[in-house]
Amino acid sequence: MRRIIIIILAVVLLGGGGYWAYRMFCPECADTGPLVLYGNVDIRQVNLAFKDSERIQDVLVEEGDVVEKGQELARLQTQRLEAQIKAVQAGADAQKYVVIQLENGSRPEEIRQSLAEERQALAEQNLTKRTFDRQSRLLKSGANAQQDLDDARAQYDVAKAKYQVAVQNRILMEKGARWEEIASAKASLNKLQADLDVLNVQLAESRLYAPTKAVVRSRNLEPGDMASPQSPVFTLGVMDPKWVRAYVPEDKLGLLKPGMRGYAVADSWPDKRFEGWVGFISSTAEFTPRSVETPELRTSLVYEVRLNVHDPENVLRLGMPVTVHFEPQAASAAQSAEGN
Repeated sequence: MRRIIIIILAVVLLGGGGYWAYRMFCPECADTGPLVLYGNVDIRQVNLAFKDSERIQDVLVEEGDVVEKGQELARLQTQRLEAQIKAVQAGADAQKYVVIQLENGSRPEEIRQSLAEERQALAEQNLTKRTFDRQSRLLKSGANAQQDLDDARAQYDVAKAKYQVAVQNRILMEKGARWEEIASAKASLNKLQADLDVLNVQLAESRLYAPTKAVVRSRNLEPGDMASPQSPVFTLGVMDPKWVRAYVPEDKLGLLKPGMRGYAVADSWPDKRFEGWVGFISSTAEFTPRSVETPELRTSLVYEVRLNVHDPENVLRLGMPVTVHFEPQAASAAQSAEGN
C-alpha cells in the first residue's frame, strides 16, 4: 500500500512539472495578458498666420494664456483697406443707378423734348426748301447768281440731315436702351460688387481668431511687425484631445484596431487614467525609436500608434513619457474582428 501511494505522488509531481514546462516553452499557449505600450505625449500644434501681408496693430494674448474657440487673438492695420472699400463701394453705387436708368428707359419729359427737336428740325428743313425753290426760279429769270442757288441747296441738305437725326433720336428715346447695353451695365455692376466682397473678406481676415480651445505656446510677432502668410503670429497647443505616440511590435499589431479604447498612465499621476482611443496605426514598419523604452530588442520592427487621450485639466506636457494600456478583452475583440 505504501509503495502504491509513493508511485501516485511521483506521477502527479512529474505531470505537474511537465505541464509547467509546457506553459513556459509554449508562448502561444500562455494566458493573454493586457497589451502594454510605451510612448510619449505629443501635443497637436496649430500655427496661426494672417492670410495677407500688413503691419500688425494689436496682439491681444500672451504666452501661456488659455484661449477659447473664436476668441480674437490679433488684428492688422486696416486704414488702406477701408479706403479701398469706400472707393469700390462708391463705384458700385454709381453703376447701380446706371443700370436702373437703362432699365427704366427714357422719361416722358425726355421723349417730349426729342419730339419737339424733331419738329424744329422739320421746320428748318421746310424753310430751307422754300428758299432753295425761290432761288431756283430767280436763277431762271436771271435775277440772281448761281452762287446764291448753291448756297440755298447746301442749307437745304444740312436741314434734311438734321431732321433725320432728330427723327432717329426720338425713336431711340421711345424704345429705350438695348438689352445688350443693360446686360453690359449689369456685368460691370457685378464685377464691382465682387471686388467689394473680396475686400470685405480681407477686412474680416485682418482679425485672427482661435480655431479651437488651446493654450498659447509661443507668441512669434509683436505690434508693428509685418505679418505675412509665411510668418505665424502664434503657435497654439490643442488642449483636448492630445496624442500619445507609442510603438507596437510587429507580432502584437493584430491586437490593435482604429477606434479601440485604451488609457494612458503618466509617472506623475500613477493612479490617474487618461482615457482614449486609437486614432492612427501606421502602415509602414520602422525600427524602434531610441526615445521609447520597450522590453523588446531595439532591432525589431515596430509600427507607430497614436492614442487620442482626453486631458481636460491640461496636465500632460509635450514629451512626457506615459504607459499605454489596452485591456485583454479589448485586444481579444480586436483580434476576433480581424479574423472575421
